[in-house]
This record gives sequence, structure tokens and C-alpha cells, in this order.
Amino acid sequence: MFEQLWLVPLGFAAGVLGSILGLGGGIIVVPVLTFFGYSPTLAASTSLFAAFSNAVASTISYTRQKRIQFSIGLKLGLLSIPGTILGAYISSEITPSLFKILFGLVLIVSAIYIFINRKIESKQHNQSKQVMLFAVGASFFAGIISSLFGIGGGIVFVPLMVIVMGLSMKEAAPTSQFILLFASAAGLAAHSALGHPDFIQALLLAAGAFAGGFVGARLSVDIKEKRLKILVSIVMVAASIKLFIDSLEPPF
Repeated sequence: MFEQLWLVPLGFAAGVLGSILGLGGGIIVVPVLTFFGYSPTLAASTSLFAAFSNAVASTISYTRQKRIQFSIGLKLGLLSIPGTILGAYISSEITPSLFKILFGLVLIVSAIYIFINRKIESKQHNQSKQVMLFAVGASFFAGIISSLFGIGGGIVFVPLMVIVMGLSMKEAAPTSQFILLFASAAGLAAHSALGHPDFIQALLLAAGAFAGGFVGARLSVDIKEKRLKILVSIVMVAASIKLFIDSLEPPF
């Protein structure tokens, strides 16, 4: 167990960034676990414990700051649950090479979003029937991504709330963490039922991510995000390139 204690600071770092950006810590955890030779299923299922723990801590903090749109968050969170169950089943069938390619693409999209999200904020909330119908499909898709890749689904939920529904980033990131309570909880339950995660490793990651959630929520109040976003975007692009290269290596 002592050899696995490095998972605690990994969870903490991922929790801080996940809380600030609203994307969930899995966007950091899964590439690192993959680099250390974890199978796609093990990496995704273990990461979801960190995503859930991070979401709990972040939601507590953001509730105190009154920055969560609970009505929207509850709807999107519940809509994501069927997709998370499907994603857990798909994860056991996907090959490591395909997982790396697909996750590399997810990282690139995430990096682009993080880098430009200040330019796409709307001014008015939009919850029309057309928007909510689109949100149903997007939430189901986000649930699949959440459980398949172990990232929580924030990469879909935050742009959905900002671009389509008109929330500001200061509302969307906290609300995304509330949504991830549902998406990550359903995903980790499905993965656990299928026997995918290593529970000791999952709890170590979760412990770090829980502490990181409180720190990230506090820092989000007055942190200068520009340099942080540039750094995170560069790391994600570099990670995606490494994943693409690794996907070309023949299995042994």
C-alpha cells in the first residue's frame, strides 16, 4: 500500500484543477494512470472514485458560495445516469489502443475548450423546450463519456451550460461539479458491480481529490485563470500526443 501513496497527491492536484475548471479531476488522473500501464477499464473505474469525491467537496464549497444552479444541475445529472451505465459496459470491451486514441481526442477538445471558454459566455439563461431536448441527448452522451473514460463528463456539461443554456463560467463550473455527483456516482456503482476498480487505489485517489476539491473551490474565487488555463491546455495536448504515440505500439 505504501508504494501506492503517490495516488494521494495525484488525486489532490487533479481535484484542485477539476474543481476550478468544472471538468472533473479524471481529465488529469486517467492519462497518468494510463502512462503507468493501467488498463483502460481499471484507469476509468478507479478515476471515477476521485471524480465523485472531488464533486462532493466542490459542491459543499460552491453551495456555501451560492454559485450552483441546482435546478439545471439536477435535471442534467439525472439525465446522465443511463449513459454512465452504458459506458461502464462499453469500457470492458474497448481495446487499449482504441481507448488511447479516443481519450487523446477528448483531451484535445478539452484543451481547446479550456483555452477559449472566456470568449463564448452568453448573457441570458436559456431553458426553452428545444434547448432542454438537446440537453437530454447531450447528457446521455456525457454519461457515456463519463463512465467510459472516467472523467466525469464535465467536458460536455460545461460547454452545454455556457454556450447553449447561457450560464456564465462562474455558474457553469460549480454547477458542473454538482452534476458530476450523479454522473460519477452512477458510473462508479456500475463499474463496481462489474468488478472493475481497485478499491484501495480508488480510495487513495479519492482522499486526495476530496481535499483538492475544497482548495480548488476556494482558489476559484480570486485566481487568475489565464496562465493556469494555458498551462493545463499545454499539458493536455502533450498528454494526447503521448497517447497517440502509445496507441501505435504493438501489444506484447
